[in-house]
Amino acid sequence: MKKIGLIGTGMLGKAVGMHLLKSGYSLVAYNRTKDKTKELEINGAEIADSPKDVALKSDVVITVVKDAEAVKKISFEKDGIIFGNHEGLVVCDMSTINPIESKKIFEKFRENNLIMLDTPVMGGPNVAITGDLVMMASGNKGTFDDCKKLFETIANKVFYLGENGTAHTVKLAMNLQITMLALALSEGITLSRGANIDPKVFLEILNSTYFKTGMSENKAFKMIQDKFDATFTLDNLKKDINTISETSKSFGVNLPMTEKAKEIYDNAVKEGFGNLDYTGILAYIKKLNE
Repeated sequence: MKKIGLIGTGMLGKAVGMHLLKSGYSLVAYNRTKDKTKELEINGAEIADSPKDVALKSDVVITVVKDAEAVKKISFEKDGIIFGNHEGLVVCDMSTINPIESKKIFEKFRENNLIMLDTPVMGGPNVAITGDLVMMASGNKGTFDDCKKLFETIANKVFYLGENGTAHTVKLAMNLQITMLALALSEGITLSRGANIDPKVFLEILNSTYFKTGMSENKAFKMIQDKFDATFTLDNLKKDINTISETSKSFGVNLPMTEKAKEIYDNAVKEGFGNLDYTGILAYIKKLNE
């Protein structure tokens, strides 16, 4: 069984780490804010002092950090992953980042004789803790095959998508769906309330049709109770929308609804809603109507 390193123990990273420990893997973890590694340590993880130390003690290093700049910092700057390189080490990036930047990171790892796979996932901590994420993977096929058992522990569905950068592109396309679905649900609820219709009626009818989603069947009923406990914050989704916008422009693609959504989520964060779950966009729209 491979020795796993984990860099980034926020909500998602910690849940992935906890599941790996429960599945029998040995785990060494690092987080810039050490307090966020405590639960993993209590459950048997070794806590490292740097990304370099994680790399030295691991066969596979999983990175789950905020953005491409954070990936570069933990990988290539002082005491970064490359300084703990050894034969057979593989880096798997589970962050949500610009695919063009991901390709640059892959090339820099290759220059340092390291293999990197893109391994972003769909699903939050609530499904990561049970190994029920959906993983998109891209990069060297032989390395992917060698790590497949690990990936199938982390996720209940794993899609291999080809060359580096592909998985991160698809991940952004998936987060674009989250963006629009949360807005559509929020405005449907708001319209129903404006007409003095119980939004539960709207949701029950929606969920009886072809247009239902996991969000409308699950999170929406918490939304109408103003319950926005974060599994993925509005601020993090706003960050991803910015990345989608940047990426689309790099590809020469015009995404008009993305640009409008970017404006709405930016304003919601400025108004103080950033720490809510991303479905808290409903709370922002509610405020607009007061």
